[in-house]
Amino acid sequence: MLNKYARAFFTRVLTPFAAFLLRRGVTPDAVTLVGTAGVVAGALVFFPRGEFFWGTIVITLFVFSDLVDGNMARQAGVSSRWGAFLDSTLDRVADGAVFGGFALWYAGAGDDDVLCAVSIFCLASGQVVSYTKARGESIGLPVAVNGLVERAERLVVSLVAAGLAGLHAFGVPGVKILLPVALWVVAVGSAVTLGQRVVTVRREAAEADAGGSTPRGSEATS
Repeated sequence: MLNKYARAFFTRVLTPFAAFLLRRGVTPDAVTLVGTAGVVAGALVFFPRGEFFWGTIVITLFVFSDLVDGNMARQAGVSSRWGAFLDSTLDRVADGAVFGGFALWYAGAGDDDVLCAVSIFCLASGQVVSYTKARGESIGLPVAVNGLVERAERLVVSLVAAGLAGLHAFGVPGVKILLPVALWVVAVGSAVTLGQRVVTVRREAAEADAGGSTPRGSEATS
């Protein structure tokens, strides 16, 4: 849902910065790679040590690369299937690092097996939510549903909560609970979204089969 409203706004805001990078000879792929590396470093260096505030700051500085690289590609007229593939693939890497960082914290010093499991579920369900849409589209279905919690919601909810929870280190009371609450919200929302997409694909597949169309890539099902 956030994608619908926030992406257009931030795209307009970041357009001058994207143009600046192009003038300096920076390529969209380079921005994608650097942005992903920054997110992964922020998540896996800070989060497992419980430094949620600084980890969130570092991740936030790099996460907007997901908007900048596409903006650059459009301005330069070099949008390509390769760029879309690279961007989507590295998004999964970045998401895995964020929730993997939470899981490592709760498996270690955070000492909470339940929240470790919830973090792992958030990681896995996020990947599967993305896969369902990609797989449905690969067999010729529109997968015409966004769902309750997509990538933007997962990141915003979890990172805002992590950043606020990190203020506990600065003496702010009562904020530690925010991250566990956010992880539960993301876990439940992801499960609902997965269900929405599976139901949509099932309905669209039944309609396509009834119409006699042949799904693309059916030989590669697994």
